[in-house]
Amino acid sequence: MKQKLTTKEEQLMNIFWAHEPLFIRDLITYIPEPKPHYNTVATLVKFLEEKGFVEREPMANSFRYKVKISERQYHGDTVSEVVARYYDNSYLSLVSQFVEEDKMDLQQLKDLIAQIEKKQQ
Repeated sequence: MKQKLTTKEEQLMNIFWAHEPLFIRDLITYIPEPKPHYNTVATLVKFLEEKGFVEREPMANSFRYKVKISERQYHGDTVSEVVARYYDNSYLSLVSQFVEEDKMDLQQLKDLIAQIEKKQQ
Protein backbone atom coordinates (compact mmCIF):
# COMPACT_ATOMS: atom_id res chain seq x y z
CA MET A 1 0.00 0.00 0.00
CA LYS A 2 1.50 3.28 -1.06
CA GLN A 3 -0.56 5.69 0.98
CA LYS A 4 -2.39 5.69 4.28
CA LEU A 5 -5.86 7.09 4.68
CA THR A 6 -6.71 9.86 7.10
CA THR A 7 -9.73 9.29 9.34
CA LYS A 8 -11.97 11.39 7.08
CA GLU A 9 -10.68 9.69 3.94
CA GLU A 10 -11.30 6.28 5.48
CA GLN A 11 -14.86 7.34 6.35
CA LEU A 12 -15.42 8.19 2.68
CA MET A 13 -13.78 4.97 1.50
CA ASN A 14 -16.09 2.94 3.75
CA ILE A 15 -19.00 4.60 1.96
CA PHE A 16 -17.45 3.93 -1.45
CA TRP A 17 -16.83 0.27 -0.56
CA ALA A 18 -20.46 -0.14 0.48
CA HIS A 19 -22.16 1.85 -2.30
CA GLU A 20 -19.85 2.43 -5.27
CA PRO A 21 -19.90 3.87 -7.89
CA LEU A 22 -20.93 7.28 -6.59
CA PHE A 23 -21.18 10.89 -7.60
CA ILE A 24 -20.01 13.32 -4.92
CA ARG A 25 -23.59 14.50 -4.27
CA ASP A 26 -24.62 10.87 -3.65
CA LEU A 27 -21.60 10.28 -1.43
CA ILE A 28 -22.67 13.20 0.75
CA THR A 29 -26.07 11.60 1.39
CA TYR A 30 -24.34 8.71 3.20
CA ILE A 31 -22.25 10.97 5.45
CA PRO A 32 -23.76 11.43 8.93
CA GLU A 33 -24.78 14.84 10.22
CA PRO A 34 -23.38 17.41 10.40
CA LYS A 35 -22.65 17.00 6.71
CA PRO A 36 -19.54 18.72 5.37
CA HIS A 37 -19.76 21.23 2.54
CA TYR A 38 -19.74 19.83 -1.01
CA ASN A 39 -16.33 21.43 -1.72
CA THR A 40 -14.81 19.77 1.35
CA VAL A 41 -15.98 16.35 0.20
CA ALA A 42 -14.82 17.05 -3.36
CA THR A 43 -11.35 17.93 -2.06
CA LEU A 44 -11.18 14.71 0.00
CA VAL A 45 -12.27 12.67 -3.02
CA LYS A 46 -9.55 14.41 -5.07
CA PHE A 47 -7.01 13.31 -2.45
CA LEU A 48 -8.38 9.74 -2.63
CA GLU A 49 -7.97 9.83 -6.39
CA GLU A 50 -4.40 11.17 -6.13
CA LYS A 51 -3.56 8.41 -3.63
CA GLY A 52 -4.92 5.79 -6.03
CA PHE A 53 -7.92 4.65 -3.98
CA VAL A 54 -10.63 5.80 -6.40
CA GLU A 55 -10.83 6.69 -10.05
CA ARG A 56 -13.27 8.92 -11.85
CA GLU A 57 -15.19 8.47 -15.03
CA PRO A 58 -16.85 11.34 -16.87
CA MET A 59 -20.64 11.21 -16.88
CA ALA A 60 -22.44 14.07 -18.65
CA ASN A 61 -21.12 17.22 -16.94
CA SER A 62 -19.93 15.46 -13.78
CA PHE A 63 -17.74 12.60 -12.59
CA ARG A 64 -18.68 9.27 -11.10
CA TYR A 65 -16.13 7.68 -8.79
CA LYS A 66 -15.39 4.02 -8.32
CA VAL A 67 -13.02 2.10 -6.08
CA LYS A 68 -9.58 1.01 -7.29
CA ILE A 69 -8.50 -0.74 -4.07
CA SER A 70 -10.86 -3.18 -2.37
CA GLU A 71 -11.62 -2.96 1.31
CA ARG A 72 -10.07 -6.38 1.85
CA GLN A 73 -6.87 -5.33 0.07
CA TYR A 74 -6.63 -2.13 2.12
CA HIS A 75 -7.19 -3.96 5.40
CA GLY A 76 -4.71 -6.67 4.41
CA ASP A 77 -2.07 -4.09 3.51
CA THR A 78 -2.69 -2.29 6.81
CA VAL A 79 -2.28 -5.50 8.82
CA SER A 80 0.86 -6.34 6.87
CA GLU A 81 2.32 -2.96 7.80
CA VAL A 82 1.52 -3.55 11.49
CA VAL A 83 3.10 -7.02 11.38
CA ALA A 84 6.20 -5.65 9.66
CA ARG A 85 6.53 -2.72 12.04
CA TYR A 86 5.70 -4.32 15.39
CA TYR A 87 6.20 -8.08 14.92
CA ASP A 88 9.35 -8.26 12.78
CA ASN A 89 7.33 -9.60 9.83
CA SER A 90 6.21 -12.59 11.92
CA TYR A 91 2.51 -13.43 11.77
CA LEU A 92 3.29 -16.20 14.26
CA SER A 93 4.35 -13.54 16.78
CA LEU A 94 1.11 -11.69 16.17
CA VAL A 95 -1.03 -14.79 16.71
CA SER A 96 1.07 -15.76 19.74
CA GLN A 97 0.29 -12.42 21.33
CA PHE A 98 -3.43 -13.03 20.79
CA VAL A 99 -3.12 -16.44 22.45
CA GLU A 100 -1.06 -15.10 25.37
CA GLU A 101 -3.55 -12.31 26.01
CA ASP A 102 -6.52 -14.73 25.85
CA LYS A 103 -7.88 -13.00 22.75
CA MET A 104 -7.80 -16.28 20.81
CA ASP A 105 -8.94 -19.57 22.27
CA LEU A 106 -8.02 -23.14 21.34
CA GLN A 107 -11.02 -23.64 19.07
CA GLN A 108 -10.23 -20.49 17.12
CA LEU A 109 -6.64 -21.65 16.76
CA LYS A 110 -7.83 -25.05 15.49
CA ASP A 111 -10.16 -23.31 13.03
CA LEU A 112 -7.24 -21.22 11.78
CA ILE A 113 -5.08 -24.32 11.32
CA ALA A 114 -7.91 -26.06 9.46
CA GLN A 115 -8.28 -23.04 7.19
CA ILE A 116 -4.54 -23.09 6.40
CA GLU A 117 -4.59 -26.84 5.74
CA LYS A 118 -7.60 -26.51 3.45
CA LYS A 119 -5.90 -23.75 1.48
CA GLN A 120 -2.76 -25.89 0.98
CA GLN A 121 -4.69 -28.81 -0.53
